[in-house]
Amino acid sequence: MDTIFKFLFDFLGQFFGSIWDAIVGVGKGILGMFDFPEYVKIIESYTTTLGGLAWVIAIIAIILLIAVLAVLVFFIVMGIKKFIRFKKKVKNTNDLVDEVNALTKEVMRLNLEKDKILSMKVSQIGLNPNEISELTGEEMEALNNGEEEVKGGRFNKLLAIDQEWADYQPPQYDWDVTLPEFCERFRNFACSRLKLFYDIKILRCFIAGFASTRLIILQGISGTGKTSLPYAFGKFVQNPAVIASVQPSWRDRTELFGYFNEFTKKYNETELLRALYEASYNENVYVVILDEMNIARVEYYFAEMLSILEMPAHDEWIIELVSAPWPDDPAHFDQGKITVPDNIWYVGTANNDDSTFAITDKVYDRALPIDINTKGKPFEAPDTEPIFINYKHLTKLLADAVEANPISEENLKKIEILDDYVIEHFRVAFGNRVMKQMKDFVPAYVGCGGTEVDGIDYCLAKKVFRKFEALNISYIRDEIDGLVQQLDQLFGKENMNECKEYVRMLQKMM
Repeated sequence: MDTIFKFLFDFLGQFFGSIWDAIVGVGKGILGMFDFPEYVKIIESYTTTLGGLAWVIAIIAIILLIAVLAVLVFFIVMGIKKFIRFKKKVKNTNDLVDEVNALTKEVMRLNLEKDKILSMKVSQIGLNPNEISELTGEEMEALNNGEEEVKGGRFNKLLAIDQEWADYQPPQYDWDVTLPEFCERFRNFACSRLKLFYDIKILRCFIAGFASTRLIILQGISGTGKTSLPYAFGKFVQNPAVIASVQPSWRDRTELFGYFNEFTKKYNETELLRALYEASYNENVYVVILDEMNIARVEYYFAEMLSILEMPAHDEWIIELVSAPWPDDPAHFDQGKITVPDNIWYVGTANNDDSTFAITDKVYDRALPIDINTKGKPFEAPDTEPIFINYKHLTKLLADAVEANPISEENLKKIEILDDYVIEHFRVAFGNRVMKQMKDFVPAYVGCGGTEVDGIDYCLAKKVFRKFEALNISYIRDEIDGLVQQLDQLFGKENMNECKEYVRMLQKMM
């Protein structure tokens, strides 16, 4: 046992003894540095040997030693100061962090208290608290200030229409104008008063389109007068067109009809809604321009209107704006709903480029597309005044034309033969909707001064052959020559130029 203790003492003593020797050595070294009597003894021991020179050297050595000591002391003092500053800075930073954390907790507590108060207000007005994040700055400020009640009605623009049109007296309408005269006067008016030049065929298609659909699409390159055409028509019938500039962000019906703001208790009324409501007060012809309609997806924001206009009975053309009625709602409201007037038509303009969306078959099948790819050629026209026409008179003129100029049985049979041919060779069918529109458009086109074959040609090119663009172009390349021969055989080589030009254009694109 003694041997073990002795071993541990010797073994550990070597390590800790060395540490002690190092500490003692450092201490002795520091004491030796400042052992001034020893310096004196050294100088005295060399005095006899060096003589007076020893004192000179001693003085120089003392000066050097003092300088070294001064430098050493300076660095030690600077190090101590930096250390003290660092410790103080760390302490101050920690204090600031603690203070910031305390303030953050206080802000969180206040925000939580504010949210609780806001949620209580929201629940009082019946709004889902999740909608708070969608508020604008003014709405949030109004809610925070307790401005939950609104004065007056929620439909300011529509209520103003009620007052403005309360004593309305209709103008003196022109009941004697005929369809061909109407088209010709419109063309001359646009030329003489607005310096806009249109081919009479385009105007016949435009007017005849009113008989077959409520949506007309004017498409083509920019600068050919697509927007100007419905604008000029509004001037001609002395009821300016309503322009709704479509935005890329449009995604649902609220862009057209507006929406009820639960916070302000006001309805955000659009120009289209105002026009719809105003049209219920009179019998003028209204045109709504959906400018750049395919800059957003048409089937998103216009879907409800497309469905409504497909309803056969006009009393089914109903739009629900609010779920519950208020006593001070506009006069023509029925339980928060309005009926779409039948004196209003929609004209969309579309450019086909990289910045727009393709218009789908769902939209094209319900509309009448009119291509305007060239500028109208200037011509001379007599000064022509605008016209006041009652929409009932215009629709009666179109209805009479449809009844008086039905498509001949011979041409109907040719269309049926062509339908079978297209189904067999292109796998494309006309469809009942296209046939119905054709039976309304072609007679109205004839009533406007055109020919039956030209009307059929236009309908087939824009409503049927247009669907070829969705097919595999290489697949139909070899079938186009046969289709052109079939058109020549059925309708004659001098006719159906719209269809022939269109399919030839597709063939060149292959």
